[in-house]
Amino acid sequence: MGGTPFGKSLGDLGGSGRERARRRGQGQLEAQVLAALHHSSGPATAAWVQQRLGGDLAYTTVMTILSRLHAKQAVTRERSGRAYVWTPAADEAGLAALRMRRVLDGEPDRDAVLASFVSALSAHDEQLLRTLLDRAADDGPAPGAAAPDGPGHRDPSDHIHGG
Repeated sequence: MGGTPFGKSLGDLGGSGRERARRRGQGQLEAQVLAALHHSSGPATAAWVQQRLGGDLAYTTVMTILSRLHAKQAVTRERSGRAYVWTPAADEAGLAALRMRRVLDGEPDRDAVLASFVSALSAHDEQLLRTLLDRAADDGPAPGAAAPDGPGHRDPSDHIHGG
């Protein structure tokens, strides 16, 4: 589990570790923690993550970030003695997809959001999305997926019928 510290270039900005941590946004810290976990050869402790980030973050800050990532289902944790070991819940593409689903789930008008998203796609991305949707339709619903009329689904004609 050796290697170069992540975010080391940020550590060269000067000031104390706490000052540097305050200058970094929460999303940037989460991304650095996830990057460190992705580069580990297996489950990693918070102390290991802290060391890989250059050691300028307090252990409690690393634990807070890991706990937030756990609440977002971006990482999993397992007891190892008195501590936890942490693992990314998915690869980077899977985590990006999870963030996209969370944004969509947080919007009251899914149809409008999806329509806006699709209308802004490049021709290449639109064709790729069509191919992926066709492939998914051929394979059937994913295990654990809600039925088309299940929770979270809105019939496209709902807005016509006042639904």
